[in-house]
Amino acid sequence: MKDPDAVGNAGSAVCGDYMHVFIKVKEEDGKEIIDEISFQTFGCAAAIASSSMLTEMARGKPLEEAEKLTKMEIVDALGGLPEPKIHCSVMAADGLKEAIRVYREKKLK
Repeated sequence: MKDPDAVGNAGSAVCGDYMHVFIKVKEEDGKEIIDEISFQTFGCAAAIASSSMLTEMARGKPLEEAEKLTKMEIVDALGGLPEPKIHCSVMAADGLKEAIRVYREKKLK
């Protein structure tokens, strides 16, 4: 993404997967909404699928709602993941939470 408002990074020590979540935020009716979201994931197919599903689930949501997305909501939206790959969905949710945290810190400066 060109000129993101914030970038969140997350990784998994279990398998070495790593991702970046990029967000652009807009104000709409007094709420901060995720206008654009993209990712760059280095890892297995489950990590990439979880990252992609995260973008579909978070796009257009207020920050407060998006940061509440859970790993199990991502897994369920994917139709399930093998137990050893559940940590990939955690990485996606953590990357989004980190991007939102970074965005809020930037706004305070």
